[in-house]
Amino acid sequence: MVEIDKSISFDGRDIRLKIGLLAPQAGGAVLIQSGDTAVLVTATRSQGREGIDFLPLLVDYEERLYAGGKIPGGFLRREGRPPEKVTLTGRLIDRPLRPLFPSWLRDDIQVVATTVSMDEQVPPDVLAVTGASVAILLAKMPFYGPMAAVRVGLVGDDFIINPTYSEIKEGELDLVVAGSPDGVIMVEASANQLPEQDIIEAIDFGYEAACDLIQAQREIMAELGIDLVVEERPSLDSALENFIRDRAQAQSASFCLNLNKTKTSGMQLWTKLRQMKSNLRSPNSRKRTR
Repeated sequence: MVEIDKSISFDGRDIRLKIGLLAPQAGGAVLIQSGDTAVLVTATRSQGREGIDFLPLLVDYEERLYAGGKIPGGFLRREGRPPEKVTLTGRLIDRPLRPLFPSWLRDDIQVVATTVSMDEQVPPDVLAVTGASVAILLAKMPFYGPMAAVRVGLVGDDFIINPTYSEIKEGELDLVVAGSPDGVIMVEASANQLPEQDIIEAIDFGYEAACDLIQAQREIMAELGIDLVVEERPSLDSALENFIRDRAQAQSASFCLNLNKTKTSGMQLWTKLRQMKSNLRSPNSRKRTR
């Protein structure tokens, strides 16, 4: 893959996207950097498993001591269990990603964000969220993106994009906004008793900055000749759905309409449902035995 190095500036703070430099065997990989903080994000996809009715999306955030220039000492020379911040960052990446995948997708998808280096100024979490979107687009997965996330701080009367640790501590607001071309997807915030109007303005301010990152992702994909993958929904066998609808929909609807909020009525509903379930069972099906 051709190496691409793209930089975006926010109030003097640059975000650099490096593609084609690391992890060439992954479906998609990007090194996203701001200051001395760099996060490598990779995305891979495999064929779906039969018999599952959910999206098996795995998001993993790895934060090692070597990123801060420390090597574990002692007898084992190993790191301990990951802190709570690592789990929360993984959830922060997962929440804006999951709604952008098609509801019918059942393939195994793994997104791994690894902090390669970290300074004492730039938090890596929002960089990992944006990097996850870039990696997924590079892997050519069905994805209703691009997506990007920024952090908004409030110091005095001024909003700041991607504030430093010290600015977050001194400020009155710590707001993370994730958005796609269609609008805001996720908001996570902590504030010191700010008016509602200030929060709304902060969300709008952050979404405008996220749109710049979204546009940068589009330019990178156009430069690489990668189009957004929009796969058609696979055809489903509706025989089972039609079988249940024809035999149970009318009965269950009429009974629920006449249901009263009493214990006796609830027991009658449970008996009725068990009766309908037994009627739906094929005569040739075997009964379960414990």
